[in-house]
Amino acid sequence: MVKLTKIYTGGGDGGESGLVDGSRLTKSHDRFMAIGDVDEANAAIGLARAALKPDSHSAHLLARVQNDLFDLGADLATPGEIEGALRLADGRAAALEAEIDTLSDQLGPLTSFVLPGGSEASARLHMARAQVRRAERRVVQLHAESPLNPEILKYLNRLSDLLFQLSRAENDMGKADILWQPGGSD
Repeated sequence: MVKLTKIYTGGGDGGESGLVDGSRLTKSHDRFMAIGDVDEANAAIGLARAALKPDSHSAHLLARVQNDLFDLGADLATPGEIEGALRLADGRAAALEAEIDTLSDQLGPLTSFVLPGGSEASARLHMARAQVRRAERRVVQLHAESPLNPEILKYLNRLSDLLFQLSRAENDMGKADILWQPGGSD
């Protein structure tokens, strides 16, 4: 378990921060940009979770997702192979797929693109989905420079799909979705 006795260290005051292997990079390095985007997505998921019923399946599922994102962030902060390093576990993307499949079976088929909105919880889930997509783009960019655990890429891709389906579920199982209409509507 992590125990922090002091929140600030001053080690990053010069614009650098440390990785798990002890190396230091500028805070604007692609690796830290990816870690930051994942952290921002995690915060957005927390905000969405706050709008859900606390004991709902969706809230419990998102609590697991937030823990996964911490593991994913630790994985990003650990370049190379380090014995015993915390990594996003294999199979986490498959677990999201199972949840997406369950939701898809419960929701009606899509007849149009869905616009973000509807209920507050749905709108927050859409915002989190968009932030996960941004994190995914940044992680893909980092992966092109320095190969990462492939589970990270799959996980972020599935996570945005899960958040989309959860947003539909929060809109009365898709009945209150706001559908795109070519040319807009009045």
